[in-house]
Amino acid sequence: MPGLEGRRVDSGAPNIPILVQALAEVMYRDLGRPFALFGHSFGALIAFEIGRQLRRQYQCGPVHFFGSGSRAPQIPVSEVPINHLTDKAFVRELQRRYNCIPDEILQNRDILKELLPGLRESVRLYESYKYSNGDPLDCPITVFGGLQDDTVNREGLEAWRYQTKATFSLHMIPGDHFFIHFAREHFLRTLSDEIKRILTGLG
Repeated sequence: MPGLEGRRVDSGAPNIPILVQALAEVMYRDLGRPFALFGHSFGALIAFEIGRQLRRQYQCGPVHFFGSGSRAPQIPVSEVPINHLTDKAFVRELQRRYNCIPDEILQNRDILKELLPGLRESVRLYESYKYSNGDPLDCPITVFGGLQDDTVNREGLEAWRYQTKATFSLHMIPGDHFFIHFAREHFLRTLSDEIKRILTGLG
């Protein structure tokens, strides 16, 4: 994503539709074989919209969709917006909700200052997300959630089943919102098992 990690110097996308269209165009160049989509947290909503964009623009789609740590897209954002807060309050609320910034970064003001613009950009986009009705995806959907995640409840995870015409499965993993890092081995083993089943089905 522009503004994050190795792309911190890049300016962010003006809105989600433009970001999704740009990503779909880049990805389509490499989609000459069966593919799956995966996204965690806000990334799950972006991946979902990319799947819909690929279908609209290129008449192709994933063989499987994996969503992780995210409410289903049709459920409105319930959290109070935080992007307008001061840096200190913004970081405090990010940590309370997601526990997403390691202690060593929190204690280094220079690094934290570098990361904040990208984090704010992601939150701005997330808070602007608007779901539009459309046909469910044609592929199966598998969703992962954290058992101790206070930001995404099981009901919100279960609601992804309405976004597929195929099968739906849900796996609950020990951990909070970023269980994909803190329960990495458990999560990757479960994901790997799912991918092996997909590959077997593809022959």
